[in-house]
Amino acid sequence: MKIEADALKLDGLAHGFFTRRGGVSEGIYGSLNIGLGSDDEREKVLENRKRVAAAFDVGSEKLVSPYQIHSPDVISVTGPWQEEADRKADALVTATPGLAIGVSTADCGPVLFADPQTRVIGAAHAGWKGAFGGVLQNTVAAMEALGASRGNIVAVLGPTISQAAYEVGPEFRERFLSETGENSRYFIASSRPGHFMFDLPAFVTDTLGDLGLQLVADMALCTYADEDRFYSYRRTTHRNEPDYGRQISAIALV
Repeated sequence: MKIEADALKLDGLAHGFFTRRGGVSEGIYGSLNIGLGSDDEREKVLENRKRVAAAFDVGSEKLVSPYQIHSPDVISVTGPWQEEADRKADALVTATPGLAIGVSTADCGPVLFADPQTRVIGAAHAGWKGAFGGVLQNTVAAMEALGASRGNIVAVLGPTISQAAYEVGPEFRERFLSETGENSRYFIASSRPGHFMFDLPAFVTDTLGDLGLQLVADMALCTYADEDRFYSYRRTTHRNEPDYGRQISAIALV
């Protein structure tokens, strides 16, 4: 049901990069689809989220995830969402025990953060747009605002689409090169003329590495290649399927 990273097996923390296994959804959503934005049956999605929350020994209302918009925005949370709360963001941070914060993905990079010394945690959804726009830097800054020290922070990248499965067009590459020519190292030529294979995991981990954190780790799991365990937006697109499920990666102070 979930995969744990050795780097986050720390006292006072619980975490998990959840797979698609262990839920009640069926068909293309089989089985632990937590995507409220999918067209899956809502009661099944809610049951799946309840199961994820139970893995942290909390109620489903204490499994808090944002309404993701591929932005650099981060929200600091202290409890379950209030009815009128603005949930639009791509990362959450908290110093509140008993609250599981998480992000949903289906190829983009889920990054879990922890400062075990000051007991501040974070979870970020790092697709190319968010990572390029600063969501990782902003997550660390938001953790610091809660008292964390970046020299104590451990960050782990979970299941993400690999370079071998991520073909992009020339305009995509140019966007990265316009920022700095050094970004060329994240692209290799694909079999299609004028197209490239983009290394999102390396871009994410290098960005994290530049932040002066204590440890940055990559679980090196490809969502596209491992259909048995992970949902993949790109795989769904290649198959012309009508929709796709989402897995969740979450972390909590206990």
